Amino acid sequence: MVPRLRWDALREAAESLGRPSELPPEPSPGYEADEEFLRRLHHVLLEVEVLEGSLQCPDSGRRFPISRGVPNLLLSEDEA
Repeated sequence: MVPRLRWDALREAAESLGRPSELPPEPSPGYEADEEFLRRLHHVLLEVEVLEGSLQCPDSGRRFPISRGVPNLLLSEDEA
């Protein structure tokens, strides 16, 4: 799974949530055996919860609002 992640976007998201030291600049060789790295990655991917704010698409820059932990990913009428 790690090779498929957009690592730069993941780190940027972690930093924007106030967790700049959670992830290294890039996965190190042999990360599969690095329990501390895997623990931190698991935390950032599966345990950090955003209750209010927005998600931003790294490709288009479009923002999707998050309210009470639920992102609204629906297109507006002018986008459909």
